[in-house]
Amino acid sequence: MPVAALLTKLFRKPYRSVNPQQAAALITDGAVLLDVREPAEWRAGHAPRARHIPLGQLTARLAEVPADRPVITVCRSGARSRQAATLLAREGRQVHNLTGGLRAWTGAGMPLQGKGSRPGRLA
Repeated sequence: MPVAALLTKLFRKPYRSVNPQQAAALITDGAVLLDVREPAEWRAGHAPRARHIPLGQLTARLAEVPADRPVITVCRSGARSRQAATLLAREGRQVHNLTGGLRAWTGAGMPLQGKGSRPGRLA
């Protein structure tokens, strides 16, 4: 195998990055949006229909992540969700990461909901 091809294989991301519009389309088609932020961040506001498993609990709670549907990981800016996406991909999940996180989501005009389905805020 040529060196360039080997390096590409070794260092490529094991998941696909998506923008907010692509994420919304995947969710419409049945993908699960997995929010890996901390509980206080989640309570302040999260994407509608998202599931919540903080990054620090993800390994212990892998059984809660569907293996039969695509998963989109998200956090505030994309750093924690990239770690989650890598972990899930290594566990055989079909995974995407929302580039720019919920900042990009809200920047694209997509909603956040808070407690009791009230409008949420990004914390």
